[in-house]
Amino acid sequence: MKFEDLGLGPKTLKAVEESGYSEPTPIQAGAIPPVFAGRDVLGIAQTGTGKTASFTLPMIDILSRGRAKARMPRSLILEPTRELAAQVAENFENYGKYHKLSMALLIGGVAFGEQNRKLSKGVDVLIATPGRLLDHVERGNLLMNGVQMLVVDEADRMLDMGFIPDIERIFKMTPFTRQTLFFSATMPAEIQRIVDTFLHNPVRVEVARPTSTAETVEQFVLKLERSDARHKHEALRRLIDQEQVRNAIIFCNRKRDVDRLAAFLIKARYNAAPIHGDLPQSVRTRTLERFRNGELSLLIASDVAARGLDIPKVSHVFNYDVPIHPEDYIHRIGRTGRAGQKGRALTLATPLDDKALQAVQALIGRQLPLVGRSGQTQTESLPAQEKTPEAAPEKAASRPRRTRRKRRSKSAAKSAPEAAPAQHAQHKKPEHKVRPPAETRAPQAGFGSAIPDFFKREP
Repeated sequence: MKFEDLGLGPKTLKAVEESGYSEPTPIQAGAIPPVFAGRDVLGIAQTGTGKTASFTLPMIDILSRGRAKARMPRSLILEPTRELAAQVAENFENYGKYHKLSMALLIGGVAFGEQNRKLSKGVDVLIATPGRLLDHVERGNLLMNGVQMLVVDEADRMLDMGFIPDIERIFKMTPFTRQTLFFSATMPAEIQRIVDTFLHNPVRVEVARPTSTAETVEQFVLKLERSDARHKHEALRRLIDQEQVRNAIIFCNRKRDVDRLAAFLIKARYNAAPIHGDLPQSVRTRTLERFRNGELSLLIASDVAARGLDIPKVSHVFNYDVPIHPEDYIHRIGRTGRAGQKGRALTLATPLDDKALQAVQALIGRQLPLVGRSGQTQTESLPAQEKTPEAAPEKAASRPRRTRRKRRSKSAAKSAPEAAPAQHAQHKKPEHKVRPPAETRAPQAGFGSAIPDFFKREP
């Protein structure tokens, strides 16, 4: 099947051809014809299957007939993260460059002023994250009753990030007659409930979940004997030094580990920078641009960079943490070995990661070889007791601390060096005084017979 067989217009086909694509992916071949027919679509497909083009291409042709009104967008695309929203906007610019369609990108971390100016002129395509979209609605900058097409992308990711209440609220703001395109990698019960509530007899297009990784990516695991961060940091540093790293993305499960690892690598004089959801959008955008341009060698990231981001020519991917969800392993290592190029993916696994590593290997259907069985890397694992530059503080910390009393006695010994040995020789334990029995003691009523002398003085 060719793109010409899907019903796309000549201007859109020309843009697709210039982008280097000739044949549609399965999700595109299954979703584009129902979109042209005006049907609701439920697409079940992972990131990387080409689903972005499955809704952007038909939307461009459909929206080319008509004109937007001020503050009333004609279509709405919801994305869970700022990076995915920005990438969809880039795809619209590429595929719609021969159409006169206006577009606005509403994401957090960017000033409201420029976004509000675009909305006031009217936009055909509105691409937004749920939080920033609702901010504009509450400010009165946006009316949703003109939306003809609504796209919800990465719905299961929306569920993980707690956006489902916002999604339901946005659905209720849009017209009942809208066309809805709903995409999700998985279908948990909460997602199925939304589909049953807001979609009208949708066409279901399902692409098999990828359980195999690209053949262009060599994969290895480095098993560590300790789980502490210091040991993992040093193991990763050694791997980076041993590999011929042109540039690499290093994935962590937690944002705080992203910051700590980035600080460690920067201190060790590596050209590195962190990226995660808590950073300002301007910082995230600038960091990604530096990495794309080759100004940055190591990108330390949370899973915000695992899905949807197309960063070409990445030579290595390092999993500092084994991913919690096995599917994320495929997304992570898919950042390298793209467009037929070779790539290497190396995962650090501690004793606490045994179950997670087994789940990953069960998903991809094979055991990951240990580092060292390839010609380039020589180390299989780092021994637990191996000396590292950072081990010195631990050794120093284990020494017994001198107390203040000991320091004082030492200074006293220096002041009287000759008396100290004699005192030491004559030192004996003090004799314990035994208290006399109670019957031999003097009565204790008042002063008894022990009257003080000052009471005996005459006036």
